[in-house]
Amino acid sequence: MTLSIGLDFGTTNTVATMVNADGDVEAVHFDHAGEVFDAFRSVLCFSETDDDAGRRTHVDAGPWAIDKFVELAGDCRFIQSFKTFAASALFTDTQIYSRRLKFEDLLASFLRQVRTRSGTEFPKRVVIGRPVTFAGASPNEVLARTRYETALRALGFDEIHHVYEPVAAAYYFAQRLNADATILVADFGGGTSDFSVVKFVVGESGLDYEPLAHTGVGVAGDAFDYRIIDHVVAHAFGKGSEFMSWGKTLQVPNSYFTKFSRWNELSMMRHSRDYRELQDLVRSSLDPDRIRAFLSFLDADAGYAMYRAVSAAKMQLSNADEGVLSLHVAGVHIEHTIKRSEFEEWIKPELNEIDACVDRALRKANVVEGGIDRVFLTGGSSFVPAVRAQFESRFGAAKIETGDQLVSIAYGLSLIGKERDISRWAV
Repeated sequence: MTLSIGLDFGTTNTVATMVNADGDVEAVHFDHAGEVFDAFRSVLCFSETDDDAGRRTHVDAGPWAIDKFVELAGDCRFIQSFKTFAASALFTDTQIYSRRLKFEDLLASFLRQVRTRSGTEFPKRVVIGRPVTFAGASPNEVLARTRYETALRALGFDEIHHVYEPVAAAYYFAQRLNADATILVADFGGGTSDFSVVKFVVGESGLDYEPLAHTGVGVAGDAFDYRIIDHVVAHAFGKGSEFMSWGKTLQVPNSYFTKFSRWNELSMMRHSRDYRELQDLVRSSLDPDRIRAFLSFLDADAGYAMYRAVSAAKMQLSNADEGVLSLHVAGVHIEHTIKRSEFEEWIKPELNEIDACVDRALRKANVVEGGIDRVFLTGGSSFVPAVRAQFESRFGAAKIETGDQLVSIAYGLSLIGKERDISRWAV
């Protein structure tokens, strides 16, 4: 059997799996600060040092990148969620110190770090997941595929197979089937939510597969996080407050708070015109303490701390009726209780977009809710009770199944890699 690696490159996390000597699929493990984990954060940090050889650029990824970002107090180039640019023709390259790096350069740098930090030798064949619909306003799928393959070949892969992420999750789930079934797979990532309707036939020779429909939407876990930030954190820093200008009372522009959508952008905000404008705004604000809190927050470069606090609150809301967003840094003190009902109201626009995308999947598959035998929810946002409730309402609680939400795609990719004819599953 030709060895292959299953690679789930995600907006938030990346998971790699391989087949061991016994023919079983195992996740590639990473060891950071005494903690062993499978999900590797999809982030990069570029930093510079001077030595006898001159000025050198260093690359870190995953939790090591976050460590470096914190250590250098943001004095570096930190890149997150770069998967969202994969299909964007508008993104050509980015300046990293003296070099201009294309998307494929960033991806190759990231995957090299994944390989190095795993301490594992990768085979020459890779089965990589891809979203049904790439993020962005006008995604160019051919461009994204080309960029993926350029990066993968730079790492030495000479056989590359692309598989829809929800199809991989469906294949993983289908291993537990003992009868024919039509399955709806809902995969909730960081940047996109993807849906596949797949018919499986269980025969003597194994699983037979008929794809019925694939749909996707650029709404997922990151959008849920931003709703919490927008309703809690941003207001603590002056969103919705007013200031005086030429005798008129005006609202503080929302543009100052859109940077919260990417916590590393807040670091750059300290050196921007926005920062200087906020300093001026203190003098004219009708609520200057909140603007001062915003400035203190930026001075402390506390964006990462904020996102950890938001993630913790969201996790609490998945397990209880209330969660507390607790953020105490640089004189900024936020201790805000969020009711689950509030959170669910905030994310209604995203839930409606997800529901509409499911509608499109069913129409394309030419099936109704009753024609779906099982619904498999995977990805981090499948833990959000409102997401699960939405599917239970449509398909019935008895049909809903979950499991291994963070690694199911990667496991499915490696299982497909064991197939005699991978092309049946690939796109």
